[in-house]
Amino acid sequence: MITRSKAGTASLILILAAACGGASESGGMADMTPEEHARMQAGGTQGAMDSAGAVRQAVHLTPAQERALGVVYATVSRETLQKTVRTVGTIQAPEQNVVDVVPKVDGFVERLHVATTGEMVRQGQPLLAIYSPMLVAAQEEFLTARRLVARVADSPGEAATAARQTLEAARRRLAYWDITDAQVAALEDRGEVTKTLTLMAPVGGIVLEKPVLEGQRVMPGQRLYRIADLGEVWVEGEVFEQDLALVREGMPVHIEVAARPGEHLMGRVSFIHPTVDPVSRTNRVRLTVPNPGLLLKPGMFATIFIDAIVGRDVITVPRAAVVVTGTRNIVFVRDADGMLQPREIVLGVRAADRVQVLGGLEPGETIVASANFLVDAESRLAGSGGSMPGMQHGANEPQAPVPAPEPGHDH
Repeated sequence: MITRSKAGTASLILILAAACGGASESGGMADMTPEEHARMQAGGTQGAMDSAGAVRQAVHLTPAQERALGVVYATVSRETLQKTVRTVGTIQAPEQNVVDVVPKVDGFVERLHVATTGEMVRQGQPLLAIYSPMLVAAQEEFLTARRLVARVADSPGEAATAARQTLEAARRRLAYWDITDAQVAALEDRGEVTKTLTLMAPVGGIVLEKPVLEGQRVMPGQRLYRIADLGEVWVEGEVFEQDLALVREGMPVHIEVAARPGEHLMGRVSFIHPTVDPVSRTNRVRLTVPNPGLLLKPGMFATIFIDAIVGRDVITVPRAAVVVTGTRNIVFVRDADGMLQPREIVLGVRAADRVQVLGGLEPGETIVASANFLVDAESRLAGSGGSMPGMQHGANEPQAPVPAPEPGHDH
């Protein structure tokens, strides 16, 4: 009975102790500053033991051991950190430079002046001749109104005004149906109706699509041609969300295409899409690139290079100098006595072979820049009371000879 009572009391003490410990830990986190909390999340708390339970101790290497391991030292410095974001994209015709040619009246295609896809057209160039009873009737109405104006030109009162208004209404109707001022002037000079009227190219560029054929009946709103001005093109690419903070609208970029190897074409970031793809975790970015000579063609693949400045006057170290354990980032700092001290640091942005250090190091300190995995192994072995073969203290020092036993003194 007494034994059970003691066991219950012991259990109660353990529960209270655990509760106190949890409250202490929660209180410790509550007392953290935002910077300390961010550092803990980024690299764990400073300590001698990582998540695997490995304890690291300071290491001392002789010059011979450093040469044997290939240890190289680097000095922590401040510099401007740059990163090149590289991705791929496709070349597209700019939406604002693409125009569809559509009729506004019923009719029949009598003749195609531009008969193939891919042709280069200039603004105002004839595209096709169309016969439309509606256009014929509009021409007749225009010529009748013009003759009426000439007949009542000397008449005072409302008759002349009404005739001029009728003429202007007939002129506007032709303009609304994409009949140009030059064609209307030619109609006035001839004084007679023509069977067909010609539709002109509203812009200059490349014919991307031409679904119309000679003799075909066309309806209002039906696409006859699609023309694009490719003097400037879009390049649509995708950037991973971790690099999105480095990209901003208006910044210069350069691209390279397989058709022009080694040639970099300059452009700029013109638009960053407002959403991230939930599957690929990327964000679409649009570049605008000048296209002299029409070397860039819609549908081409392009390699995109975005040169961004991560930070100015920031602390950086070589990426190879950092031992990443999974929860902590450790470097070995050489102190004034030559000891290699393991120290946890907080990392920022990685760029090429350099990495930004947010905390844990100061400019001017000396760290191990290569062979640090061997130094780390020695540090962990030292923490467990062991040592790597040949790394024992004095292992490279000559040993004193063992004296030979004197003759006649067998034991």
